[in-house]
Amino acid sequence: MSTVIAEDSGLLRDGLVGMLERFDFTVKAAVGDAEQLLKAVDEHQPQLVITDVRMPPDFRDEGLRAALALRASHPGLKIVVLSQYVEQTSAAELLAGEQGGVGYLLKDRVADVRALVAALHHVLEGGTVVDPEVVRRLLAQHPLERLTARERETLALMAEGHSNSAIAKRLVVTETTVAKHIRNVFDKLDLPPTEDHHRRVLAVVAYLQG
Repeated sequence: MSTVIAEDSGLLRDGLVGMLERFDFTVKAAVGDAEQLLKAVDEHQPQLVITDVRMPPDFRDEGLRAALALRASHPGLKIVVLSQYVEQTSAAELLAGEQGGVGYLLKDRVADVRALVAALHHVLEGGTVVDPEVVRRLLAQHPLERLTARERETLALMAEGHSNSAIAKRLVVTETTVAKHIRNVFDKLDLPPTEDHHRRVLAVVAYLQG
């Protein structure tokens, strides 16, 4: 899997390169800022980009804005944001894309290398991976008065990428009950159903942007 990494910390950048290469990823370039990231993707045409959010020159949201630009210019490119920060507006915009193949993970919550690699493979397969803490912070920015407490809980688990059966186990209810909660969530948020298999995450993000 050809990969480009954008991370301003040289120590972490080298660590990511070494880790990925142990798991059969081919790192085509490892750069330290957003401008180099854009150039590296154009040059190497990777399958996957892993980028931080805050990078030179201003250490604001350069990496995330570059990721958004790359999603527009390279529709098939898979992108994982790996950062210490949750930039609410840009994160919602990134996750709202209908293409899938995107992730937003927090560095200080990635304790298991194999779990990270599994998440990267899921994104490469077209899936969406969102850290539960990212979901929590996004949801905290927007009131969900129309939903019951259990529906909000179901919605958060949906956004984390859990299947109906996994949600049922988490909430200790039947899958039929979970399906009912999900129908209620879509109805109350005025989000019509779609065949797109990313709609569970997209529904959350669409509401957050609304």
